[in-house]
Amino acid sequence: MTSAAGGPAAVATGDWTPSSWRSKPIKQCPEYPDEAALRRATAELDQLPPIVHPHEINRLKQNLRDVARGEAFLLQGGDCAELFDYCRQDRIESKIKLLLQMSLVLIWGANKKVVRIGRMAGQYAKPRSSPTEIVDGKEVPSFRGDILNGFNLEDRQLDPQRLVKAYNHSAATLNFIRASLSAGIADLHGPLNWSLGHVKDPELKAKYTKAVHFLQDMLRFMHTIGADRASELATVDLFTSHEGLLLEYEQSLTRLMEDPTHRSRDAASDGTSSSSAQYYDTSAHFIWIGDRTRQIDGAHVEFFRGIANPIGIKVGPTTPSTDLLELLRTLNPDKEPGKITLITRYGASKVRELLPGHIRAVEGSEYKRCVIWQCDPMHGNTRSTGSGIKTRRFGDIFQELQETLAIHQEEGSYLGGVHLELTGDAVTECMGGSEGLDEDDLSTNYTSFCDPRLNEKQALELAFLVADHYRKGRSELD
Repeated sequence: MTSAAGGPAAVATGDWTPSSWRSKPIKQCPEYPDEAALRRATAELDQLPPIVHPHEINRLKQNLRDVARGEAFLLQGGDCAELFDYCRQDRIESKIKLLLQMSLVLIWGANKKVVRIGRMAGQYAKPRSSPTEIVDGKEVPSFRGDILNGFNLEDRQLDPQRLVKAYNHSAATLNFIRASLSAGIADLHGPLNWSLGHVKDPELKAKYTKAVHFLQDMLRFMHTIGADRASELATVDLFTSHEGLLLEYEQSLTRLMEDPTHRSRDAASDGTSSSSAQYYDTSAHFIWIGDRTRQIDGAHVEFFRGIANPIGIKVGPTTPSTDLLELLRTLNPDKEPGKITLITRYGASKVRELLPGHIRAVEGSEYKRCVIWQCDPMHGNTRSTGSGIKTRRFGDIFQELQETLAIHQEEGSYLGGVHLELTGDAVTECMGGSEGLDEDDLSTNYTSFCDPRLNEKQALELAFLVADHYRKGRSELD
């Protein structure tokens, strides 16, 4: 099949085509100064092979159905704004290892399998409040992510060729992820760095140490009885995701394709196979609609409603319950369990006020038990210091997550996962945590070009805190 932008793949599904979004009003749309250069870049993308395969996308959909049924937990994390420069062995490996450690802690706590999705191999575009900003008294274009322009002032003009560079960096990142997993980076027979030297609180350190010893003893016991020979202990699935913000890019990588495993299962008795071709956005396994682009009659919702990928919707303080139901009916008319992940992001001070109404609206509708509820405790808790540095307090992040867990329990619904901005590097961007980082510490290693991220210790600590919630819940039932 050729690209959905032209050729035989450009056929309609009902009244939808991969380009029908162009007839709708659009937010966060870049205005390229050179249309001819944009057409050349997208034409090049049209001919490049998919970054991910429909079989992988469908495997994720199967896993997300388990999450929607309460049989699994979704861990999604990575950089706020991924940079081309992050396409390096050390950066990629550190995120893989951190997500693996966090998932092991969550398995220990929740007693469920964990589905892992990285905010990586494509998270290059960021929405901005204004197309321009003031730097050193001069108005310049805002940095909108490496897929559009560069952070350095001399690189702020929009460059369509960055679309192709984003493809190349995404493909290279995912290629190394696959190679690392195949080579055994996730092999549970090997040692992990469970160093707890960052934990200063004695009670907290004792609790974490007990959990780590439990996990290590479990793996040793499995080795002793020979139960550690299963292939599942040698590798894991790690899926990729990003915000589907730049529709020029997403359209060029949307292809009408069949999953060959589905085709073989659907083979007719006469030896022929029924067509199961669907449109897949092959830029990533999972993409989401941001808080700024979820207008019912907008271009982003129009594009998302036609693709077979599982998709996320950011839900915040400005989301009316009526819009939420209309979005679900537009994007998931067949009520497919796990197709939609609702990523809630209110802020610690607003979650108690707003989340119950959203839960009641959805769970009281025909979409009961169809969606995945996922907590993003990061975006609603961003603040600036007196000197203008963007940061987040670990206490606020944990409070929103803790409140969200409690509210779902009260409402009889299920929190299916967490969505975190994190890095495997020892950055100092969020205050608090067991390291006790304060405002004076932020300058030590603040490297984010966009929003502040949890460092590897804070992220692991958050996983332990979530795990502890589930273990307490199980002990109360016993």
